[in-house]
Amino acid sequence: MLALSDLLELAERYNRELPAAPAALKPPQGAGIAAWIDHTLLKPEATAPQVKKLCQEAVEHTFASVCVNPANVLLSAESLSGSEVKVCSVVGFPFGATPATVKVFETLACIDAGATEIDMVINLGALKGQAYGQVYNEILALAQVCHNRNALLKVILEMAILTRQEKIIGCLISKAAGADFVKTSTGYGPGGATVEDVDIMYRVVGPQVKVKAAGGIRNLQTALAMVSAGASRLGASAGVQIVQEAVAQS
Repeated sequence: MLALSDLLELAERYNRELPAAPAALKPPQGAGIAAWIDHTLLKPEATAPQVKKLCQEAVEHTFASVCVNPANVLLSAESLSGSEVKVCSVVGFPFGATPATVKVFETLACIDAGATEIDMVINLGALKGQAYGQVYNEILALAQVCHNRNALLKVILEMAILTRQEKIIGCLISKAAGADFVKTSTGYGPGGATVEDVDIMYRVVGPQVKVKAAGGIRNLQTALAMVSAGASRLGASAGVQIVQEAVAQS
């Protein structure tokens, strides 16, 4: 990790002027957008038939993954057996306010049940309270668990509740701790993904770390705007509609 003083100095510099954006991503064409989407069902009341339907849709359209709550990982993995669609699950969701040891246990349980991608919510109070070492250690612990088990780690920063400087610091800490992605939102916070936030994230972490935009992405126009800003993965419960719209316009 960068020394904390160096990280904060870099954050101050980026807060004054962001670095140049990495190379623009090539937008997907037609049905190809499905490979950019985590087909998502995180409602706490989701039933087994709804999870199975999600998985059937994911196979039909070849989404990147299904994103489900931990209790639905095993069913999703069984439903997707033999397909290329991955299982993504959430940890510390939706508030992030659980101990790091619990998040590690939850991560291992999800991976054991069949998840190969983990979207974890950081300890937002620690970030806003400037307990940056605590934030770093938590992300590092989960990154090590994921990478030791051949899984990806996406770090949810819940950008809508952070100041510009906190967004930058959160991205820098996530990058230093070994995250594979930074992610905009849980979908349960005060706001979802914005083009401005995706641009900030892409400029701060790219191209070594990827950006996932999630929350409020309900149509093709919004999806492509997020890609143009630097998102290489999209979390959406409206994935089928987005793909259908893309095919209709291709």
